Amino acid sequence: MSDYLKKEDYEEPCCPLQMKKTGERIPMMRVIETLDMYQDQKNFTAAERHLKYWLEEARRVHDTQGKLSVLNEQIGFYRKQGQKTECLQAIEGALSTLKEIKTTDSAIYGTTLVNAATGYKACGMPEEAMPLYRRAQEAYEAILEPNDGRTGALYNNMALALTELKQYREAEAYYFKAIEIMKHQQYGELEQAITYLNLADLLNDEIGLLEADEKINEYVHLAYDLLDTPGIPRNGYYAFVAEKCADVFGYYGFFVMKNELTERAREIYERA
Repeated sequence: MSDYLKKEDYEEPCCPLQMKKTGERIPMMRVIETLDMYQDQKNFTAAERHLKYWLEEARRVHDTQGKLSVLNEQIGFYRKQGQKTECLQAIEGALSTLKEIKTTDSAIYGTTLVNAATGYKACGMPEEAMPLYRRAQEAYEAILEPNDGRTGALYNNMALALTELKQYREAEAYYFKAIEIMKHQQYGELEQAITYLNLADLLNDEIGLLEADEKINEYVHLAYDLLDTPGIPRNGYYAFVAEKCADVFGYYGFFVMKNELTERAREIYERA
């Protein structure tokens, strides 16, 4: 049996009559490690079952912090899987749980707001996303270091929502803020590449492919060079980014780049 496959990963949550004493904490680090393993293997059914199990465990032992962490993972999981109904349910649960914690000066407060907002945006609700992004920005800028990667990710996601709302200049400014922060992160090249492709999409949306052709080509080549940076771990996250970016390269007519990234992702998934 795999070291990652523990009894609690597949067994149904136990009966309330068998409840452990409260005050316990679920092993969140192992929860995330096992989730990553399932997603690397593209075993999404097991990943969903795993998260549901640990959400019930967190509720059962009254681990509010653990419950919030699992709900945050669910938001991201359902967002990536395109499961809108489940994503919105996880968002509702996370925001409700956030009220139980009653704090606005912790990293998990800002992270939950970012995840909820990003979930709303993915569900086609950018108007609902922006107020949460603004609250998260206020929290992050108050408690995190200026070059913290979480703030860079926040700026990138805010820019995506602003682009959907046709607020292009503010969106562009946040994209460049995100790039500057990601330059200071280890393996931040992946996030920079994503942001340059987002900038290409912004110009395409704002003025069209023909008018923006030269600048779009510049951004696309910058993104590919970043994805091709030597030393970046070719792991599950790289495969996820490469696979998602490949479609953008194809959209703009860079089919050799698309095929190369698709092949890299395939090889990584096969090794998992």
